[in-house]
Amino acid sequence: MCGNVYLHFVKVVLLCIGGLRSEYLSVGIADYLRRLQHYTPTELLEVQEKKSWRKLPPNERLREEGKAILSRLEPRDHLVLFDERGAAISSRKFAERLEKYSLAGHKRLVLAIGGAFGFSDEVYAAAGDRLSLSSLTFNHEMVRLIALEQLYRAYSILRGEPYHND
Repeated sequence: MCGNVYLHFVKVVLLCIGGLRSEYLSVGIADYLRRLQHYTPTELLEVQEKKSWRKLPPNERLREEGKAILSRLEPRDHLVLFDERGAAISSRKFAERLEKYSLAGHKRLVLAIGGAFGFSDEVYAAAGDRLSLSSLTFNHEMVRLIALEQLYRAYSILRGEPYHND
């Protein structure tokens, strides 16, 4: 890895199902979004949960959420899912993957966080990669903060900055 790598993404998008209700997490999320602007344009994009979805069986709810996720994708996006069954990798390996994704010429890196039941088969099929943030289970609100912190950490690793300690 290069210490001063220029990553070619126009934008990094953290795509999430549902809204955020915890003020303390909102503060942390806003902080990491602000920090990430130093490296690349970064946006948090929420797919608002429809009230009608709550009454659906899990497989139908997954389909509806999946349609909503896929409708937010643009041509030349690279979709990566944060998924409990994804690859368990270190922060350094995540930085390496971020560099690899950036060199592939995609317009946007879209990092998706699913709802309570994960992702539909259609979303899995559209994804270029699946990563696990932990073998522990976190609520979707906490995953936002953890994902943004790991993204910030990965950029600092790629830039050779002192944020990450091995």
